[in-house]
Amino acid sequence: MRDEQTNDAATALRALGWTLSEDARAERLLALTGLTPDGLRARVGEPALLAASLRFLEAHEPDLVACAEALGLTPLQLVETRRRLEMGS
Repeated sequence: MRDEQTNDAATALRALGWTLSEDARAERLLALTGLTPDGLRARVGEPALLAASLRFLEAHEPDLVACAEALGLTPLQLVETRRRLEMGS
């Protein structure tokens, strides 16, 4: 089970990197979450933050689909990753 948690965190970090790779999308993430760049950096390893970053992608399907494609995943895999992160398993 620990390996799955590590894999989920790694997947979410890759998705967060993709999200932050475009200025407008990164600014939208920060605006919607209320995070600052420093706050994001300080919390980047927290499962709750990683899950929230995936939920951000879910809220805008074109971003979810584009991120999944960029990472070689399906959108459903990203959604399932978010669910597991939220559940803590």
